[in-house]
Amino acid sequence: MARGKGIFLVYTDIPAEHEDEFNKWYNEEHLPELLAVPGIVDAARYVAIKGGPKYLAAYELESTDVMQSDAFKNRPRTPWGERVSPSIIGQNLTRVVGEQIFPAGIEMPDRAMPPALQIGRMSVPPEVDAEWNAWYSGEYVPGYRKVPGVIYARRYRVIEGSTGYATVYEFENEKVSETEPWAHQQKTSSPNSPRMREVMTHAAGSPGVYMRI
Repeated sequence: MARGKGIFLVYTDIPAEHEDEFNKWYNEEHLPELLAVPGIVDAARYVAIKGGPKYLAAYELESTDVMQSDAFKNRPRTPWGERVSPSIIGQNLTRVVGEQIFPAGIEMPDRAMPPALQIGRMSVPPEVDAEWNAWYSGEYVPGYRKVPGVIYARRYRVIEGSTGYATVYEFENEKVSETEPWAHQQKTSSPNSPRMREVMTHAAGSPGVYMRI
């Protein structure tokens, strides 16, 4: 159990006829295989309660450099993986590699992978990027960290993926973002929130709520 400054998210939908074998392969072979790669410090799998794609694997990285390491790029593939990996049978496959930008340092480094996640994947126009980031990190997300049931919250600049940013909330359960304190934070987070929300574009299926499996 550990945390680093990078994150690797793999989302996919799987045809129903392949789900059982896909989950067996991921749990028994693929997750242990990636956890053996130096620099991947923790991982867990999740299923969508809200949003999508349906399946999510979340990997904690010491840094995003691990994605370019020989141990990651040249790890052996097995016949099982060649048959049922997301790149073979997956639909709506989405990969996100993100570098942490909020908070500045690593906090609570030994916490376990959480029971639930809410992840937003979004982009903003370049001309409002600086103002939007100042609002998001300085005014918006800090209040959500105080909502009961929120274990932690982080923001990432996406260096591989189709959006510019990702926000990862760690929850005690998958219902946290349906509570009154969460709704209150949404309404009162900042006078700038309505305007800043208007300038960002979410990816399909975002924000998604995921329960650990």
